[in-house]
Amino acid sequence: RLVREFVAQNNTSQIKHVIQILSQEFALSQHPHSRKGGLIGLAACSIALGKDSGLYLKELIEPVLTCFNDTDSRLRYYACEALYNIVKVARGSVLPHFNVLFDGLSKLAADPDPNVKSGSELLDRLLKDIVTESNHFDLVGFIPLLRERIYSNNQYARQFIISWILVLESVPDINLLDYLPEILDGLFQILGDNSKEIRKMCEVALGEFLKEIKKNPSSVKFAEMANILVIHCQAADDLIQLTAMCWMREFIQLAGRVMLPYSSGILTAVLPCLSYDDRKKNIKEVANVCNQSLMKLVIPEDDETDEAKQSITVAAEPISEESLSKTEAVSSGESLSELDVTALNWPLSFPCSSERIQVTLNLDGIVQVLDCHLHDTSIGMMTRIAVLKWLYHLYIKTPRKMFRHTDSLFPILLRTLSDESDEVILKDLEVLAEIASSPAGQTEGPGPFDSSDARPNSVELHVPARAGQPNSSGTKGLECSPSTPTMNSYFYKFMINLLKRFSSERKLLETRGAFIIRQLCLLLNAENIFHSMADILLREEDLKFASTMVHTLNTILLTSSELFQLRNQLKDLKTPESRNLFCCLYRSWCHNPVTTVSLCFLTQNYKHAYDLIQKFGDLEVTVDFLTEVDKLVQLIECPIFTYLRLQLLDVKNNPYLIKALYGLLMLLPQSNAFQLLSHRLQCVPNPELMQTADSTRPSTAGFKRMSAPNIDYTELLQHFEKVQNKHLEARHQRAGRAEQLDRRVVL
Repeated sequence: RLVREFVAQNNTSQIKHVIQILSQEFALSQHPHSRKGGLIGLAACSIALGKDSGLYLKELIEPVLTCFNDTDSRLRYYACEALYNIVKVARGSVLPHFNVLFDGLSKLAADPDPNVKSGSELLDRLLKDIVTESNHFDLVGFIPLLRERIYSNNQYARQFIISWILVLESVPDINLLDYLPEILDGLFQILGDNSKEIRKMCEVALGEFLKEIKKNPSSVKFAEMANILVIHCQAADDLIQLTAMCWMREFIQLAGRVMLPYSSGILTAVLPCLSYDDRKKNIKEVANVCNQSLMKLVIPEDDETDEAKQSITVAAEPISEESLSKTEAVSSGESLSELDVTALNWPLSFPCSSERIQVTLNLDGIVQVLDCHLHDTSIGMMTRIAVLKWLYHLYIKTPRKMFRHTDSLFPILLRTLSDESDEVILKDLEVLAEIASSPAGQTEGPGPFDSSDARPNSVELHVPARAGQPNSSGTKGLECSPSTPTMNSYFYKFMINLLKRFSSERKLLETRGAFIIRQLCLLLNAENIFHSMADILLREEDLKFASTMVHTLNTILLTSSELFQLRNQLKDLKTPESRNLFCCLYRSWCHNPVTTVSLCFLTQNYKHAYDLIQKFGDLEVTVDFLTEVDKLVQLIECPIFTYLRLQLLDVKNNPYLIKALYGLLMLLPQSNAFQLLSHRLQCVPNPELMQTADSTRPSTAGFKRMSAPNIDYTELLQHFEKVQNKHLEARHQRAGRAEQLDRRVVL
């Protein structure tokens, strides 16, 4: 009544005096009953003031909020009731004081007393109604408080925060999306709450934000939220990880190049998810989409140097999924720390559609992440495959920049050949083949991998044509012919290091050697591979390994469907290139006598094969030697040597073929192979025609089969004897060392 009289008299000083007395002498009194009376009095003042209460809100609200911290739950309830009446009368006038009201309410939301909590909920609903119907809410001033309170660990406080975010998000005039980077991290923190209800509320809030992002991507600050998503994509909580991964998928597809400075961080988060089992199938599928979408952003223009490329600009308009599938955007692998991506404050933001942005691809961060994952032996197979696909993709799209990293990547790529998975090895070989064949890898001077590996004799290597790839003036599609440019400087070093790998890891050679070489023959030029390996093995100091390797290569040459063209090339020796290849192979094949004979059979050098078999009498005949002869006999019965068996019908023009086969027969003990070859030779017609005299002049066709022009067979035979003498000396040395070891054991 007193306040109403003062209002009627417009006596503001007396009104303030009454409020001051109620505040200082009662509401803030030490006596609890006085505090209760003061709170009731302040509420009564507000009711009496009516519309004018807005002029005195600061004086009315502050003492009430102070009582929110009272130890007496009844007092806190009275304070809540008093503030409710004050706000109900003032309505929109309380918005300038919203932050202090929100701060006080956030504390009451976690109050242990149910009555206080119930009263705070009534006040909360009233305040939400006021904010919803108002056009003057100060969002800018509220965001710092929201950002602070959102990290509360109390369930009720979290529920209170989420409810307010949902309310603000539903108000058309309040654009909370502009301030999403400020609260996104906190939302993901709340998503991991133990309460299902709170998690569900947070899911709804995040879902609403994502809908808004899809509707208005041009106004979204993608770059400012990228690091937040990278962190939560690595969360231990499945719901947080799945939600963050879904957001990342949408960000990559909507923002395109804007996400590229965060590529290394994205890959750090995404790649491990690709090896998840069915228990995390949803996360795995979304991560796979993220990975594929990010990979599509790398284009050949990224290989241009920064000086030559003034800028690669793209309209910063949102990119739909449909347009993304049609148009590739570009990747920029700006380095992100694996451990502290939040430490980087990227200035790049998503501009309006009229602006254009420049993104320069920096591969250092991406390659570092990929290299780290390859070195990690604990990662799953699908992750390793994805890493290798990335490397292959980068070598295809940006070869010049990628070759700066080749020296550091090559050792781990070579070690990956020992992987348990065939799929991993296949992808690894694709990367290695691309390194070895890309014109971007052509360098001058010493080789890049091992400068100590000198190459005394130049070997012409041909670039293979790629299946389904058109010939062009660019860096791909060179035809496989003697006139094509040579393979790049990495090729020969790759062959050297591959053979070193086989030498140091014999199990790899035994279990995967043939598989690796056959796949390389598909990916590269088979002639180049055999030519270079033969050239390297010619100087191999480990004679036992050289013999084993030659045997492996010979088996591949004679039996693999991938080498059909190379076998046909060697069969006739019609061209200088084929004769050069034969001589190169022959010199290395001499490490293994039986494979040398089989090479002569393949190339129809039957007279020289007969001469070689004559030399076998001077060799040490071991069980291994006889086993190889046995295998050769078995091989002669295979479809590959059909032409050889048919030539047995022409005894007159192929006497040395028959002699060579009889020589093999004489070497064999009475075994199944002996019976097999004996039965074959019994089918030769007119055995008496096998006898030849020096005066007998065979036909021209016969000469072609016995020898090829421009090949010095005498020199080749001398080389064979020289190599076999080395092997004999090596065996004697090994035997001597074994004998000395036995003596030491006895002593």
